[in-house]
Amino acid sequence: MDSSVYDVVIIGAGPAGIQAAIHAVRKKSRVLLLGRIERSSLYSAHVENYACVEGVKSGQELLEAGIAQAKGFGAELLDDDVLKIHQQEALFVLDLEDGATITSRTVIFATGTARKKLKVPGEKELAGRGVSYCVDCDANFYRKATVAVVGNASAAIDGALTLTGYASKVYLVSQKLVASADLLAKLESSTVEHLSGTWVKAIQGEKAVQSILLENGNEVAVDGVFIELGAKGAMELALEIGVQLDLDTMTHIDTNKLTETNVPGVYGAGDITGHPYQMAKAVGEGCVAGMEAANYARKQKGEGV
Repeated sequence: MDSSVYDVVIIGAGPAGIQAAIHAVRKKSRVLLLGRIERSSLYSAHVENYACVEGVKSGQELLEAGIAQAKGFGAELLDDDVLKIHQQEALFVLDLEDGATITSRTVIFATGTARKKLKVPGEKELAGRGVSYCVDCDANFYRKATVAVVGNASAAIDGALTLTGYASKVYLVSQKLVASADLLAKLESSTVEHLSGTWVKAIQGEKAVQSILLENGNEVAVDGVFIELGAKGAMELALEIGVQLDLDTMTHIDTNKLTETNVPGVYGAGDITGHPYQMAKAVGEGCVAGMEAANYARKQKGEGV
């Protein structure tokens, strides 16, 4: 059996992901937890309604304790972003920001769903009319167009590089890029024009996006603006391997009571599966997802449950 293959890879280091890691690794699985706790919506929150935890606790305190537990039980942790995911026979192959590739028998999506907004004039008004939050979903609409990607992390760089295969001109607007040396090198050697040290002040246009106004005073004519703040969203990654969305909302992935998606070996837990957005729900689903994924991996290896 290939020891380089993980049994369970969990994308997202919030309460759902951490709990999934704890339960999966305790079932003697090789587990990798991907993500940064500071990106969890719980990180800057305070909790006083969680059973068996007395008083008010900071989200950071709870997440740090959970990470310590997961590591203590034997889970591996990696502060890296997933850029691409695809299936290779019965396995899942994940391409990471730093250029590494990892392989797993199962994947748990535990990333949450909130897409960060720029919160600038024109963003809300032109959403769907040139403003997009998903390069993989909308790139095809901008063939031979001029577009801008806004963001400071891996999702923005990857999105800009992807768009070079569609658009005639791609700008990347960032204040200060934080990404791996490998990804930054790819950006440097690409045709993307990097507008660094500034930010978008407004998105302009009447019926559709026509330009962006930058904080440095420059105005750049564009046909579309892709807002990619942070890591690549779960929706894009899930769609790459055929995971179905919740047809009622189209903003969550569809799971059953066992946290299974329509793709065998792929699970969802926490905010990514819908309301209520509460830590108690996230932890409960993480528990189920971790155990189910570990059981699935053992069956794949012919070990039984």
